[in-house]
Amino acid sequence: MPTYDVVIIGAGHNGLVCAAYLLKAGYSVALLEKRSIPGGGATTEEAMPKEAPGFKFNLCAIDHEFIHLGPVVEELELNKYGLEYLYCDPVTFCPHPDGRYFLAHKSVEKTCAEIARFNQRDAQKYGEFIDFWQRLTKGITPIFNAPPKSVLDIAGNYGLKNIQDLLSTLGGVDKTLDLIRTMLTSPEDSLQYWFDSEFLKAPLARLASEFGAPPSQKTIGIGSMMMSMRHNPGMARPRGGTGALTKALLNLVTEKGGVVLCDRAVETVLISNEGKAEGVRTNNGEEYRAKTAVISNIDARRLFLNMIPTEASNAADPNLRERLDRRIVNNNETILKIDCALSEAPRFERYGHREEFNIGSILIADSVHHVEEAHALPSMGKIPDENPSMYLDVPTVLDPSLAPEGKHILWIEFFAPYQIRGLEGTGLNGTGWTDELKNQVADRVINKLADYAPNVKDSIIARRVESPAELGERLGAYKGNYYHIDMTLDQMVFFRPLPEIANYTTPIDGLYLTGAGTHPGGSISGMPGRNCARVFLQKQQPIKTIIEDTKDTIESTVKSIFK
Repeated sequence: MPTYDVVIIGAGHNGLVCAAYLLKAGYSVALLEKRSIPGGGATTEEAMPKEAPGFKFNLCAIDHEFIHLGPVVEELELNKYGLEYLYCDPVTFCPHPDGRYFLAHKSVEKTCAEIARFNQRDAQKYGEFIDFWQRLTKGITPIFNAPPKSVLDIAGNYGLKNIQDLLSTLGGVDKTLDLIRTMLTSPEDSLQYWFDSEFLKAPLARLASEFGAPPSQKTIGIGSMMMSMRHNPGMARPRGGTGALTKALLNLVTEKGGVVLCDRAVETVLISNEGKAEGVRTNNGEEYRAKTAVISNIDARRLFLNMIPTEASNAADPNLRERLDRRIVNNNETILKIDCALSEAPRFERYGHREEFNIGSILIADSVHHVEEAHALPSMGKIPDENPSMYLDVPTVLDPSLAPEGKHILWIEFFAPYQIRGLEGTGLNGTGWTDELKNQVADRVINKLADYAPNVKDSIIARRVESPAELGERLGAYKGNYYHIDMTLDQMVFFRPLPEIANYTTPIDGLYLTGAGTHPGGSISGMPGRNCARVFLQKQQPIKTIIEDTKDTIESTVKSIFK
């Protein structure tokens, strides 16, 4: 029976990050992945080898911002293992129906100049808006890079500049209260406060809604930070696709002696008579023993309700199963994913097409109301395809290696319900989704895109459409939620996934949590993996960890003072 110090369920990027830190600390680690390839939502695959040979597609994540707010890439020296980031500039293009458009460069000044062509006041306010969110982001980033209940870890992450940025957004009592109000309000309300023009408010609302809720949703005011992050630290993609991040992590993990086993779907976590996690059993009956810990890279709900014996869970905490089942919120919104192999890139001729329009992300968001429908209807079980809003990328403009010479790939994200109202019990897993329906929806999405880039329909060589039900099945995501649970304020920081299991630990001895369902949440960041590893190491090596953390804090403080 294979035995390791630590067994990790799932080889998504957070599981691999966590494994890398543990391996560097001297622990033996095995990761068990249910798919035939590792990476979870961070893969790049030749998904249509017959219809479109040589085209490589990012099947989930594509644009990386959050990972540049943390030290994972630098600490793990992933550039030595093949990771190279390509930064987008421009970062966002959003054509408006009236002929205007929003074109955001990495430079705030250049972006303001673009906005000023249509509205001088909004250009000035945009600079102020981005400055505010950048200072706040820098002020709260140390919280992202620490366990949410560890005051010492959080304090240790703060340098002089972080403190200055945070204090600059607080000020006196009234200013602090206004900041709290900004966090509690909706992106729509904030954008109405800052700006006049719909061509500007609509794309900012669309990016804020990447948190997985309509722009009118209260408590996700922080979603407004999404645009500012594209200016600093910037929006980047790994050369070779998102899967290149996974490949670099795999190179590191295997070099350090880690074991990654694919086609190993974990069915049960093995709990000893003393109530300690001591390994896992896969669906083919194989058992893998863990001398020290089992770490789950899947969401806590599925872990406790499907993989841990009821008696073991109840013995540790008799209320946890019910709270995971009934307290955690998933609002039924997920994505229908469309990948296309193209003979040429989309051309936005009506807007005086420039090749740079295709470098960053492209948003089809005609108005804030348009974005509202795109996110509100899925929570009601309705497909918002009468007038589709979407997020798309043409990554081959920046990285030609993803397609045969002269050809391109198109990545489209369209928000849709996991469970379609009125079609319960039909389609895949009873969700109502069928091949016929998903392709009908995809046709409408492509038709909408063609209103702005008329050449796109004739340029499609091959197309792959993945329904929300299929995406959920492939990723093993409950209700297709690629964030594991919704990213509203009531389920963030020390509320994620629940207060009693928010610090990567569980009431079962030796069982830890990581992944998108833990702090600081979904996206490509590696932060949950790194933070989980820190909690594990602090518990196993408390004195050593304190000494190293103190040394790092002193060095960071000295650097920030004498920079």
